[in-house]
Amino acid sequence: MAREQGRKMIAQNKRARYDYHVEDTYEAGLVLTGTEVKSLRAGRASLVDGFVDIDRDEAWLHGVHIPEYSQGTWTNHAARRRRKLLLHREEIDKIDRRVSEKGLTVVPLSLYFKDGRAKVEIGLARGKKTWDKRHSIAERQANRETEQAVGRRLKGITD
Repeated sequence: MAREQGRKMIAQNKRARYDYHVEDTYEAGLVLTGTEVKSLRAGRASLVDGFVDIDRDEAWLHGVHIPEYSQGTWTNHAARRRRKLLLHREEIDKIDRRVSEKGLTVVPLSLYFKDGRAKVEIGLARGKKTWDKRHSIAERQANRETEQAVGRRLKGITD
């Protein structure tokens, strides 16, 4: 059987990019059970309530919802169990140091398969204030309007 190539997106945490300024990103492997992998291959996961915790020099992913595999038996997994992240020791130490010093948090940004292996992209993030969120919305709206105006101009449509 041929090995999978490339990147297949499973889930994205769009809310994290809205609520936080992402300063740095890391790619981490996940320790999963068989039924979790089957459920992910079906494209079922939610990162909305997820966060990363460093405990005794190990990184753990909490709050990520991977639903039970529909055809699993007694070997099925708990949907919201904590999962170990596979990172290099230097990365774990760097993340732990920055979180404790600067008041940052670590949130999962996306979950995907890369060359057949489940990976999670985590980001060191700083929480946005309300006015930052309003500024982001206004900026996105302005960009959208300029793109529409340029498109109308190229098509020869005048207002």
